[in-house]
Amino acid sequence: MARNDARPIIKLKSTEGTGTTYVTRKSRRNTPDRLVLRKYDPKLRRHVEFREER
Repeated sequence: MARNDARPIIKLKSTEGTGTTYVTRKSRRNTPDRLVLRKYDPKLRRHVEFREER
């Protein structure tokens, strides 16, 4: 019920174009903008920025 509205599932896609994705949840109330995180890209074997994909 309320779980889907408050914290939707989002995909984080690598900005380096490798096609690597992470799946997570985010709070719409605390972060209404698109999420950007630095995470590990196993294809490049280093940390890069991952942006929220809609």
